[in-house]
Amino acid sequence: MSLTYLLRALPLSALALGLGAAATLATAADLPIRPAAGDIVKKSQPSDWRPLDPNNTIYMDLPTGRVVIELAPQFAPLGIANIKTMIKERYFDGLTLLRSQENYVAQWGDPNAEKTPKPLGTAKAKVPGEFTVPMSNDKNFVQQKDFDGYAPQVGHSNGFPVGRDPKANTTWIAHCYATVGVGRDNDTDSGSGAELYAVTGHAPRHLDRNITAIGRVVWGMELLSTLPRGSQAMGFYGDNDTRLPIKSVRLAADVPESERSNLEVMRSEAPIYQQVIDAQRNRGGPWNKYTANYIELCNAMIPVRERPKL
Repeated sequence: MSLTYLLRALPLSALALGLGAAATLATAADLPIRPAAGDIVKKSQPSDWRPLDPNNTIYMDLPTGRVVIELAPQFAPLGIANIKTMIKERYFDGLTLLRSQENYVAQWGDPNAEKTPKPLGTAKAKVPGEFTVPMSNDKNFVQQKDFDGYAPQVGHSNGFPVGRDPKANTTWIAHCYATVGVGRDNDTDSGSGAELYAVTGHAPRHLDRNITAIGRVVWGMELLSTLPRGSQAMGFYGDNDTRLPIKSVRLAADVPESERSNLEVMRSEAPIYQQVIDAQRNRGGPWNKYTANYIELCNAMIPVRERPKL
């Protein structure tokens, strides 16, 4: 089933249904006739899409299915290099989901980290925080025209929602639904990547520039957003809670091609994506009675789909 990651910050299965329902033309007398986002996506060409880079794609296989994470090394090169070392050395295999906090995040890592932690192997125990990086790291920024309260400029870079501060010459991944980040303590260098989280609730943009974001979930987000909530403070699982185990975490490049998830992402620099954003900015159709001429960064989601079979 093709699953389009697009219209609202909801589980991906809901997005797929929403996109299909939206694929009608506006007919309300008080609105101009305009295509819906789903209509525009259907008119896209193969050149408007790009396959995931297997060297920067993670498969986290759970008993319930596969979570696919696209990495953004231009925004966190040190942290991602350390995480790749852990993946290569099978650090995450056999660990668990640690936390599921309502309207916030799902987190995974070593449940025994406080008592008998699993060795990190050759990975580093501390990595400098990469809360922002120089704008020169980002070669693919396409600015979104809408106002944002958390950044002077916002837009997308290679499919990732990003903020920018031209005066400070910095850029960063925004904390939208499905953003993946590195858990840390108070010190900025206290996040090695051994504990990761994905945003499962309303975009906690206050985390922007306070934590290292490494990428985003592009497939299987519903496996994380529907986890049972933890019984302890901040949604952590307690002794009487059942923790979902992690079967394995692999780079896609290390998985046989026959076992890979064949996904592709709409190019955020493609002109058609700006049409998709505008369709979301001013929604048509008979149901909508008011068009905002505005869309928040985290609601301007990038379409992701299974690659059409040749």
